[in-house]
Amino acid sequence: MTYCVGMLLNAGMVLLSDTRTNAGLDNISIYRKMFTFESPGERVIAIMTAGSLSVTQTTIARLADAIDNPDSTMTPSIMQAETMLQVAEIVGNTLSRVASDIAMKLGGMSQNASATMIVAGQRRGGDMRMFLVYPEGNFIEATSDTPFLQIGEHKYGKPILDRVVTMDTSLLDAQKAVLLSMDSTLRSNLSVGMPLDLAVIEADQMRLSRLRRIEADDPVFHKMSLAWSEALRRSFTEIEV
Repeated sequence: MTYCVGMLLNAGMVLLSDTRTNAGLDNISIYRKMFTFESPGERVIAIMTAGSLSVTQTTIARLADAIDNPDSTMTPSIMQAETMLQVAEIVGNTLSRVASDIAMKLGGMSQNASATMIVAGQRRGGDMRMFLVYPEGNFIEATSDTPFLQIGEHKYGKPILDRVVTMDTSLLDAQKAVLLSMDSTLRSNLSVGMPLDLAVIEADQMRLSRLRRIEADDPVFHKMSLAWSEALRRSFTEIEV
């Protein structure tokens, strides 16, 4: 399983994903689940994935092939789409076709061939937009009422986001929020694991402002995790009943 979260704010976008993939208790691997594409000054796109690894890897491979060979593939290039809505439609259609193809090959087997994706980005002259794409190819969009989207094991990391995140949240506070959201998930679900991939996209810059791999021994993340635990314990003891 996995956990990915993306925030759409007035100041920009913040995205975080884990890298753990497990096909059983004794078959745990690390695979990147965040993929970024950019033409600095023109457009920037980030895609995060959750679900069947065969579905997500094949979908990303087809999207990447369309970028490299736009005239020799049936899949349109997301780097040539006129709007972020069209990008979401391309990703959704590609995901749906891949999931259908793999499900047919699996036949009557009980294996799961579904996946979901978060697609976020901005092109020059357009607004920042973020979508959650479902296995069937349809999608929903982040809004001012719900400025964050999650895929995978989202329930453990959702409470802090519900309490602290608004469209006016700063990029620095947003990074803190997604990291603490991930920390809560890591503590409660063994199917989510380090290392983590963090991306920050400032509004109207059309490029990645920050792309960081956070390893298990990262001192900043470890310090933040300890501080959060201590803050929760302290607040708990101070509440009167």
